[in-house]
Amino acid sequence: MQVDVQARRARWAVAAMFLANGFVMGAWAPQIPLLMPRHDVTESVLGLLILVLGLGAISAMLFAGRLISVYGGRRVLSLFSLALIPVLPMVVFSPNLWLLALFMAVFGAMAGCMDVAMNSQAVVIERRLDKAIMSSSHGFWSLGGFIGGSAGAWVIAHWGSEVQSLLTAGVVAAIVLAAMPFLLPDVPVAAVAEAAPAPKTKLFPKDFHVWLLGFLALASMVPEGAVLDWAAIYMQKELGSDVFVSGLGFAFFAGAMALMRFLGDTVRNRLGAVRTLRISGWLGAAGMMGGAVATADWMVIVSFFVAGLGIANMVPILFSAAGNHPRLPSANAISIVTMVGYCGILVAPSSIGFVAEHLGFRPTYAGLSLVLVLVAMLAARAADADGRAKVTAPTGAQAA
Repeated sequence: MQVDVQARRARWAVAAMFLANGFVMGAWAPQIPLLMPRHDVTESVLGLLILVLGLGAISAMLFAGRLISVYGGRRVLSLFSLALIPVLPMVVFSPNLWLLALFMAVFGAMAGCMDVAMNSQAVVIERRLDKAIMSSSHGFWSLGGFIGGSAGAWVIAHWGSEVQSLLTAGVVAAIVLAAMPFLLPDVPVAAVAEAAPAPKTKLFPKDFHVWLLGFLALASMVPEGAVLDWAAIYMQKELGSDVFVSGLGFAFFAGAMALMRFLGDTVRNRLGAVRTLRISGWLGAAGMMGGAVATADWMVIVSFFVAGLGIANMVPILFSAAGNHPRLPSANAISIVTMVGYCGILVAPSSIGFVAEHLGFRPTYAGLSLVLVLVAMLAARAADADGRAKVTAPTGAQAA
């Protein structure tokens, strides 16, 4: 009974970590357009800065996995959640472009490491509770993004970007410090391997299916990154929106994702993973296309809300499919799909700045709509997601 109580508390603690991480990313979104006049840079240079953030995150994710294997997820999650606290003020208060680039890399590294660690902690909790919590955990990330984006845009409009960054740091500090004591202790993977050695697997296995799942995850995350990093600039440049209204583009997108992710397990249990992924892809594509052809800022906000409803459960389904991969260990398959997939939200959006500068934002968002259509057409590749309960039942990670 004590184990169940501890795991249930940890479930809400890791939800708080997802909330804090999403809150920082949401607060970051309305800050992005302000970097251009502050440092006198173009969309292309801003795209390079976002690329630096993404590369910092992707690179750090590799080290995060190694740290978790040695020290365990709880310790690593606690460390990087604390390290995330000062990153937004560091970026906002950067006095020159060189320090800004450095702090962007640090921002990405801390957020990326925390992301890996909190997903690892969620997997451990799933096994202890004998039910899935991943979809709703990502829902808390989206909820944090909605709160951080909408409240952050309001604070910037009334008190300025510096005050907003400091308030964000204070909120994140309060959340992670309250959650840390309740995280679930776990046994380092290295110790488990020493007690019961497992067959070694290649870091980059030659398995087409797992790489295809990674590509589909990337294709699902690119539109999310495009809205996060560029929606505010798109609305300001194309539609003349002010700072507050332009910040609502990502805020409502994140809010829609939060709403649908909290409903994700119920929807999947009723429709099945493949059908859910297919419908989600078409809905997301419709929303992105609506944003591309919109003629008023409210139409963009509504369209991105629809896109958020569609995109919300695509990545959790693909992660579940990877975890149930029939030919690879769960952790190995998930690590590959996560690494490839997160390139979509962390690295790929940097190229959007170059494309948008030459072609415009409308064709860019229209092209991303077609990418989601491709995911919908390949939805059958995620059929393994429905095998979660059967495949992982021996380890106690059964679907809710």
